[in-house]
Amino acid sequence: MPFTTHLSGVELVLPGEVLRIDAWGGSTIRVRSSLNGHASPVTEALATTEATAAVVSIDGNVARVTSGELTAVIESHGRVRFEGPEGLLVGEPSFDPNEPPLRPHRLYLGSDDTGVSVEATFQAWDDERIYGLGQHSLGRLDLKGCVVDLLQRNSEISVPAIISSRGYGLFWNSASVGRVEFAANHTRWVAHRASGIDYFVYAGQTPAEVLRRYHELTGFPRRMPEWATGYWQSNSYYTSQAELLAVAREHLSRGLPLSAMFVDFMHWTHLGEWEWDREQWPDPAAMVAELAAAGVRVMVAVWPHVSPQSKHFADLRDRGLLVHGPDGSLAVFAFADRAEPSGVDLALLDLTQPEARRFYWDRVRENYHDIGVRAFWLDACEPELSEPAGTLREAGARFARGHGTEFAGMFPLFDAQAIREGLDEIGDDESMILERSAWAGSQRYGVTVWSGDIQSTWESLRTQVGAGLNMMASGIPWWTTDIGGFFDADAESEDFRELLVRWFQFATFWPVVRLHGNRHPDFFNSGIFSSGGPNEVWSFGEKAYEVITGLLFFRERLRPYVQQVTDQSAATGMPPVRPLWFESPHDPVAVRVEDQFLLGDDVLIAPVLQRGATSRTVYLPANARWRNAWTGNAHEGGTWITIEAPLHIVPLFVRDGSDLTIDSSWFER
Repeated sequence: MPFTTHLSGVELVLPGEVLRIDAWGGSTIRVRSSLNGHASPVTEALATTEATAAVVSIDGNVARVTSGELTAVIESHGRVRFEGPEGLLVGEPSFDPNEPPLRPHRLYLGSDDTGVSVEATFQAWDDERIYGLGQHSLGRLDLKGCVVDLLQRNSEISVPAIISSRGYGLFWNSASVGRVEFAANHTRWVAHRASGIDYFVYAGQTPAEVLRRYHELTGFPRRMPEWATGYWQSNSYYTSQAELLAVAREHLSRGLPLSAMFVDFMHWTHLGEWEWDREQWPDPAAMVAELAAAGVRVMVAVWPHVSPQSKHFADLRDRGLLVHGPDGSLAVFAFADRAEPSGVDLALLDLTQPEARRFYWDRVRENYHDIGVRAFWLDACEPELSEPAGTLREAGARFARGHGTEFAGMFPLFDAQAIREGLDEIGDDESMILERSAWAGSQRYGVTVWSGDIQSTWESLRTQVGAGLNMMASGIPWWTTDIGGFFDADAESEDFRELLVRWFQFATFWPVVRLHGNRHPDFFNSGIFSSGGPNEVWSFGEKAYEVITGLLFFRERLRPYVQQVTDQSAATGMPPVRPLWFESPHDPVAVRVEDQFLLGDDVLIAPVLQRGATSRTVYLPANARWRNAWTGNAHEGGTWITIEAPLHIVPLFVRDGSDLTIDSSWFER
């Protein structure tokens, strides 16, 4: 018999390859294969780290491993496929064992000495729709037909997990640089460096069930603190304690809602000291206390980089806590620091090491948390490294965990882990983490991800819809965007002011609402120490201010509902913001709508995404009646309608039967 059975599954030894199939929780199965069985475990993403009992049967040359409603079928020549109650869900293409495919469906290239790249190929279907994979600026929600790079970059986030319209999900358990091809003729996952192939398939009757399986595997999100659903004010950047306090006092004196103020980069002495520059921030404890008394939290930017001028640099280097290159020299990121505006080679703290994470948290605690800071902005955590011509930056990094090409993708997870485990140690469940990147499992550390340094254009606004909704399908429920985009804006132009208002309307319905950006009209020539000009809600003219003020008060009235929805997410994994396909997977029209979304069960939003638009068409999902929040008119679901949407109106509908009483008065002071 070619198969060896275990309590949790089977093992199959093939020429030059060992294949192992195990149950891993309800309706979840793990596949691992490698050359001669030599594979190192990858467990960082997993909350469920042990295999579970399976129903195993052998019938001649075919083995079946069943977990709940999912069965892996393994043929003795090595082909694997997955079946649910209604038949085939996904699998490797079929082939005649007497005439194997020219390109093996599980392919290993290279050697243990030089590094092995791996590929796994699956059958494709023309009508399959695929969602998730993190955040990518592709301008589309359905990823079918796309080739997507798996690597971490500013505004590009790799979370290698998908949900298919066929009723399954797949988590590619590799942090390697790679790609996935959702082609017409195949789906192919590629890792440029790995010790083997490792992935999970999970199934459910609804998208919600599939996503819940993923959360059971990688962890459920932390509860969002109630303060965090309010309005967050930021700029790139407030240059001093006096400037930040002046803005906060002005905001509060106008009677406007405010939950958080941001202290961005260059508030520090040197990168890698995690201390305040006391010339510009003479008494941060007093600042934090004044704002806390007004119900406002302070969020501080925290980078994982270390300047050679840092007082900790030599100690960290000598203790082996900095990331190295292939030749033993330090891997670096060429960037400005407080005392080096022209740039300096910054080292990177190796947060894959527990000792480095402890050092990092201890500095953050003693210099920020101990004076009352309750929100931590983890920036440049992809991580940022310099990229020599002709190579990817990851290839030049050596972490304690291993080769950068293989493991750099999980660096954001370690960054969040360092802060969250420190907070847990002191019993703090009210602090927030905002991070520029993420990997599978980041949600269990309570990470809110923002979409990075994006351009201030209408096209960028449109891409934010798909980017955010695919993060929801990737199990990262706390997501936000820089309202107005981060760079390349002319704050005096009417076009940008219209864009800002429409962006604010879009962002008001996500878990976190945050105005941030550099408003210098010549961003690329303004210099690293440019604060970017005013970026407060009153900075963009009276017309914009009037609409934005209404949105701030609307959000305040909506916050109890937002908290209810985010609490549901923490308990069940149900995303707070949902694409129409998620709620109506069998509605043939809804599944094609990519520019509308739901907040919870009851609120439907159709943001205006085109310059100069004063109306738009809206699809109302079937099996419900929907009330226009502005007019009070009710409409049957399963229909398209056209509604007026001048600048002050965001198209907004409430499900009939909801307790929400949203109407135009919610947008008044």
